[in-house]
Amino acid sequence: MISPAYVQTMARYNAWQNENIYNAANRLSDAQRKEDRGAFFGSIHATLSHILWADQTWLMRLGAAPPPAVKSIAESVALFEDWDALSAERRRFDEVIRDWSDCLDGSAIEGDLTWFSASAGRELTRPRALILTTIFNHQTHHRGQVHALLTGFGIDPGATDLPFGPDF
Repeated sequence: MISPAYVQTMARYNAWQNENIYNAANRLSDAQRKEDRGAFFGSIHATLSHILWADQTWLMRLGAAPPPAVKSIAESVALFEDWDALSAERRRFDEVIRDWSDCLDGSAIEGDLTWFSASAGRELTRPRALILTTIFNHQTHHRGQVHALLTGFGIDPGATDLPFGPDF
């Protein structure tokens, strides 16, 4: 289904897109970033906080990171209330994801992952390849929401398609 090279490419794509989105969001005031604009998580800040929390949660489940500071999806929107702290942790964690991806071999993609899902209220088991794909799909999904919110403020975060990114 996927390879270590795919995961490494997506880790680099993720970092590139986060840099673009955060740089674009830096052009807004804190109040604008935290304004409820009707997105699934309300605001730009809350959505970006949730993405970071989910990344930390998945990498923790994969044994590649410690648990995030908050435990639930509901709390994920307030992982970091301060924009500068959220931005700094995003940059730092993107390096964690890249470093982790660089160490993957084929065996890291094989087999299943079992974890307790608080949102499902039960233990789940899914193929590791599916989980690795889900990590990057989830990021892209919610970053797309942030992209739309930024566009609503008249800000263009730049290209989002893989072929137009830096040399991955």
